[in-house]
Amino acid sequence: MSTNVFDILNERGYIKQTTHENEIRELLGKESVTFYIGFDPTADSLHVGHFIAMMFMSHMQKAGHRPIALVGGGTGMIGDPSGRTDMRNMLTHEDIDHNVNCIKKQMEKFIDFTDDKAILVNNADWLLDLNYVDFLREIGVHFSVNRMLSAECFKQRYERGLSFFEFNYMLMQGYDFYVLNKKYNCKMQLGGDDQWSNMIAGMELIRRKEGKSAYAMTCTLLTNSEGTKMGKTAKGALWLDPEKTSPYEFYQYWRNVDDADVEQCLRLLTFVPMDEVKRLSDLKDAEINQAKEVLAFEVTKLIHGEEEATKAQEAARALFSGGGSLESMPMTELSRSKFEDGIGILSLLTELGLTKSNGEARRLVQQNGISINDEIVSDPTKSISLSDFTDDSLMIRKGKKIYHLVKLI
Repeated sequence: MSTNVFDILNERGYIKQTTHENEIRELLGKESVTFYIGFDPTADSLHVGHFIAMMFMSHMQKAGHRPIALVGGGTGMIGDPSGRTDMRNMLTHEDIDHNVNCIKKQMEKFIDFTDDKAILVNNADWLLDLNYVDFLREIGVHFSVNRMLSAECFKQRYERGLSFFEFNYMLMQGYDFYVLNKKYNCKMQLGGDDQWSNMIAGMELIRRKEGKSAYAMTCTLLTNSEGTKMGKTAKGALWLDPEKTSPYEFYQYWRNVDDADVEQCLRLLTFVPMDEVKRLSDLKDAEINQAKEVLAFEVTKLIHGEEEATKAQEAARALFSGGGSLESMPMTELSRSKFEDGIGILSLLTELGLTKSNGEARRLVQQNGISINDEIVSDPTKSISLSDFTDDSLMIRKGKKIYHLVKLI
């Protein structure tokens, strides 16, 4: 380990807070450290919010450290109150098991699980069979309620109402770190900065109960230059599952980020060397599009593979330049009979998911925000019929950058 991974993470802008900066840097430089990151299995796919955590893990593993990916099959049955204003829906065992299996497949693109180089664990294995009284006697005695109430994750909910059910979450996450420390000699927890209070709770539990050193390090959350979380689209979250967000839509999201966000995204979401990141980020005006193409291609390649990234890039270039392949564009197949008598443009836009309602569709049309085959539609009563199709295809553009292909079947 010639280059200390702490310095790499620092230079790329991952590290937000550390419990013992000098000790952590020294430890990462002299031995192979087992660390863990927790993932909440509330959906059957990870989204862009998890992307940084997986990159964090990948950098650590490449430097010779061993990741434990912990999926919260147990804590997921309660739900993390951090950053939330309401209580989560409770999932069944079956939901969680299904989600865990889907999440592991996505993680394998970033993390090498072969030959124990990384471990996947589910905290349901130790949380679901706990004896409540024994747990309180063994673990609960080490937690100060006053201290817990001062934690940011609880403070936000305290005014609106925080159930005792959720109040247990910090104890359970702290216990996770304690169990992993005893079982795998896990010395460090990494996670998003919104987990800081929970991470400190686990670190202090190990130090009190075992008298051993433990550490925590948070990574920056993915926000844009205005401070809002990235990864939200008109359809909701930007998912890593191609069934939920197509590789083309995924590519287009990164191709269209604001100029001010290009450098941060290249640092955190790609393995592009830092000198190249700086060169690309210094490009100005129209040239910054080169950097956005590199960003979109590299990020899509990591999630969906090189072949899908190339297809998405070709489709995007085709739309900008008028040549190339359109195969990777979002596409909906609709029955020819639907258009025999014509269908209103507003209904069509809503059916395709390009707008949430006919009212939104009407406003877009009135603002000249919709084009059919490169011709602006300004009449909200327009009917789309078979005569509008060319070679059984119809190209709809929403705004400047969102395209959708309709094919007849």
